[in-house]
Amino acid sequence: MSSLEESLVLDNMPKLSVLGRLHDCNSTACRPRVDEMEMGNCLTGGRECSSSNSCSEEYGRRRQPRDVFPEVPQFGKHHSVIGTRWYSTRGMPRFVKIVEVGPRDGLQNEKLIIPTSVKVELIRKLASSGLSVIEATSFVSPKWVPQLADAKDVMQAIHDVHGVRLPVLTPNLKGFQAAIAAGAKEVAVFASASESFSKSNINCSIEESLTRYREVTAAAKELEIPVRGYVSCAVGCPVEGPVPPEKVAYVAKELYDMGCSEISLADTIGVGTIGTVIPMLEAVTSLIPADKLAVHFHDTYGQALPNILVALQMGISVVDSSVAGLGGCPYAKGASGNVATEDLVYMLHGLGIKTNVDLGKLMAAGDIICKHLGRQSGSKTVVALSRVTADASKI
Repeated sequence: MSSLEESLVLDNMPKLSVLGRLHDCNSTACRPRVDEMEMGNCLTGGRECSSSNSCSEEYGRRRQPRDVFPEVPQFGKHHSVIGTRWYSTRGMPRFVKIVEVGPRDGLQNEKLIIPTSVKVELIRKLASSGLSVIEATSFVSPKWVPQLADAKDVMQAIHDVHGVRLPVLTPNLKGFQAAIAAGAKEVAVFASASESFSKSNINCSIEESLTRYREVTAAAKELEIPVRGYVSCAVGCPVEGPVPPEKVAYVAKELYDMGCSEISLADTIGVGTIGTVIPMLEAVTSLIPADKLAVHFHDTYGQALPNILVALQMGISVVDSSVAGLGGCPYAKGASGNVATEDLVYMLHGLGIKTNVDLGKLMAAGDIICKHLGRQSGSKTVVALSRVTADASKI
């Protein structure tokens, strides 16, 4: 935990196990008691309310007996009670590996060309925050992604960054060869679960893309280079709409079988909700072990963190994110940035899950790129903590 988090006394914040009791009664929070339904009263967080939803302070100060929630089981430190629902933290990972995609996925859609020196400084700052995996750049055609035309120069400038894995994206064998020549030690390939998106993004069908990647994985195997696989449009497509879970599972299994050591399931346009993500993850985990999977959520509709929480509960412990919430896809209209790494770290630390990332140093890295881009961070955590710091300085 960073010194910044400690200064906010996060340890003194309510534990998950007592959130249910801290749930105040208000006009929307009250739920009818099973034994008082007909009397029009409700009981929440130790307060009784009338049918008009106004809380009685007299009852609010009075401690209710434990048996007023007969339908809710007693839970230990691994559970949270919220109203009459419960959710368990048991089985969630103790450590989550964060794959920082800001320097590549976060910047690829920026229209103004960012100097190589700024990209290099960003990567170095991210590495100093404790992140263990940083996707550095992409060896794609400058014609299609001009922002990353300096991939070779970026790789040469960060050759002395140690203790951090720096994978790069490679769309085909030519890109793979260029990446290796530039010093890349790890690569990633990307296939789509949507036929339409595959054709608009990489100008080929799903099957044609898989054929390309078999060439890449074969070449990588000879050089003992790890390959990560992405499945884009894992929930929805900007052209086709909802994507069937079985199609996602098929593409993921093909990438896994050809030798990809890790498969990242990407909600490219950020339309996923818990209701659509769970069936997708169930379909994929029926074919591939959860410890070989990662999730990659864009936050277009503000659903990234809930979706990540569900993935953690289903056994996945690798999550992609982008510093300051940077990102977007040039071939997916309306797609906003990835989930902000700062927000992800804040949530994970709040759950007691380790990341080895210093939130303060991470925020400093985000500040560098945001100042260059001339915009506010897309991280709600950064905005909130910045206000806390500003208010504290006035005291």
